[in-house]
Amino acid sequence: MSESVQLAEGTLLWEPSAAFRDATTLADYLAWLERERGLRFADYAALWRWSVDDLEAFWSSIVDYYAILLRGTWSRVLGRRTMPGAIWFDGAELNYAEVLFEHIRPDRPALLFQSERHPLREMSGAELEASVAAVAAGLRRLGVGRGDRVVAVVPNIPEALIAFLACASLGAIWASCSPDFGTRSLIDRFAQISPKVLLAVDGYTYGGKAFDRRTIIDEIRLELPSLEQTVLIPYLDPDAAADRLGEMAWTDLVAGPVEPLAFESVPFDHPLWVLYSSGTTGLPKAIVHGHGGVVIEHAKAIGLMFDVRDGDRMFWFTTTGWMMWNFLIGSMLVGGVPVLYDGSPAYPGLDALWDLAAEAEVALFGTSAAYLAACMKAGIRPGTDRDLSRLRCIGSTGSPLAVEVFGWVYDAIKPDVWLVSVSGGTDVVSAFVGGCPLLPVHAGELQAPALGARVEAFDEAGRSVLDQTGELVLTAPLPSMPVFLWNDPDGQRYRESYFEMYPGVWRHGDWIRITDRGRAVIEGRSDSTLNRRGVRFGTSELYGVVERLPEVLDSLVIGLELPGGGYWMPLFVVLADGVELDSAVTARVTGAIREALSQRHVPDLIVAVPAIPRTLTGKKMEVPVKRLLLGRPLEEVAAQGATADLRAFDFFVDFARVWSDTAAASAGRRPIDPNQRG
Repeated sequence: MSESVQLAEGTLLWEPSAAFRDATTLADYLAWLERERGLRFADYAALWRWSVDDLEAFWSSIVDYYAILLRGTWSRVLGRRTMPGAIWFDGAELNYAEVLFEHIRPDRPALLFQSERHPLREMSGAELEASVAAVAAGLRRLGVGRGDRVVAVVPNIPEALIAFLACASLGAIWASCSPDFGTRSLIDRFAQISPKVLLAVDGYTYGGKAFDRRTIIDEIRLELPSLEQTVLIPYLDPDAAADRLGEMAWTDLVAGPVEPLAFESVPFDHPLWVLYSSGTTGLPKAIVHGHGGVVIEHAKAIGLMFDVRDGDRMFWFTTTGWMMWNFLIGSMLVGGVPVLYDGSPAYPGLDALWDLAAEAEVALFGTSAAYLAACMKAGIRPGTDRDLSRLRCIGSTGSPLAVEVFGWVYDAIKPDVWLVSVSGGTDVVSAFVGGCPLLPVHAGELQAPALGARVEAFDEAGRSVLDQTGELVLTAPLPSMPVFLWNDPDGQRYRESYFEMYPGVWRHGDWIRITDRGRAVIEGRSDSTLNRRGVRFGTSELYGVVERLPEVLDSLVIGLELPGGGYWMPLFVVLADGVELDSAVTARVTGAIREALSQRHVPDLIVAVPAIPRTLTGKKMEVPVKRLLLGRPLEEVAAQGATADLRAFDFFVDFARVWSDTAAASAGRRPIDPNQRG
């Protein structure tokens, strides 16, 4: 495909050949359904309809097809189907790690690892099992057992995966963040769940630079009174010593008596991990997923929808603070081999990850829409000078994938690759809509809703709509929905987060347009949660840092999705009397954000404003400001009766006009407006 060809949304780019379709796991599953259940479906649309109409039959088929071991006594797949509160496989027991190790073979690679400083290496199944057994024994000696929390500040390295599997085997609960998180971010997350043990690296390397994190680790330990032990992983400096009180070395953790790997059988909904996804106010949501829900969802999503087969090598660029790390590890539940990478995707150049894909013989290469767009803009042609013959699928998530990037993938990478753009969330640690290996790929479109996920687009009145933008909702339960949110005993925050707009229906917060052909287009976030580089975080995290500075009296931040996978995040600040927004103040604000949170939290632009619009109850009006910048008139986004002072919008009305007329135009791009499609 020539780069001069202008693609339109819906342009056909790829169709699976008969040989490709016949080799897929989904085709095998369809044959199994006919053979074992007497079910035959004319096409994927019919299969999907059955999967959401008869949830019990569908999810029991996933358990049987993948031979997932469920112990205990259970008679109903879905004992209660209300949302929230659905009860799956009540009475069944299992263990995530045990299901995973059913697919590990001692004499073949179980995982691969590479970093900026370490060349690609393999870990065999035998090595992995021995390592997990040693860590599990070490944690057991520290008193870690069923229900205890173990938290980790670790990069995407084998020790992270090993420690997680050890926790899962014990029935303990895992939570992790990447080491670039700032002190406040880590405390706000980990303090909520009162961990018993902290695992942490001494530092890490990113973009060729070394970052020592010992001081940060010391600070968060002081704020976690429940901690009984810290385990230091000497990653940046191999000679780093565990010389703090209450700290031990990783080598000491695994140095005890050898014990065989054993698995604690736990209820289907027993907590497996805590993931963090921020709303717009308060602390980040501590989302708890259960062993059983994750196992069957990831078997379906990774095995059937992404077609990861036994022995396939799956790569996804991620950190341990993003749900895609958990998803990547989930490939092992169906016999996949995860390829772990720690470092910058752009070091020493943007083509470093493509070199890894070739060397590791990756079958599924996953990344963000922003990375693919950056490669396109840099003129990189990954398929020209490297062997990508094993590459069968490219996955993209984090933000909408632009039409022109769809075209670039087929022109510059591989003309016969299956490109899968997916959309889901940390909340369900999976995808709602995405790929299907039996269907063609059209530019700008997600191929299909996922099996078992009753996805619809709702208008404001709660009516299901086609071919127009609406709220992405689920009108039936999904097994990987949160078991609960931590420190939410009556479920109020859970209900407010997902079920407030449409009672009994999950509202995810994305704009979606579902076509009459069953395809989908994601058109950005419908709420004010920020979603930068695939990682969600709440505006309150930024406010807590910025507004502690003496120069800043008030602030407001928004995020705008841009075509091409870009994301624009301006921060508006009200400054103290006599303070001007000069380079020194700007540096102080960005430095504080970077230190307390992370580089991804740093805004693209800081603008001084006279006032921040607020509601009558004092809430910052983030969504109205965002809609102003998307081109909506003031009278449509803010009402006099709901606004404390409508004059506070004056600056933003003018700024929106400037943004629309100059900033976006000069950049050759405009923000995605879910209400006005051109």
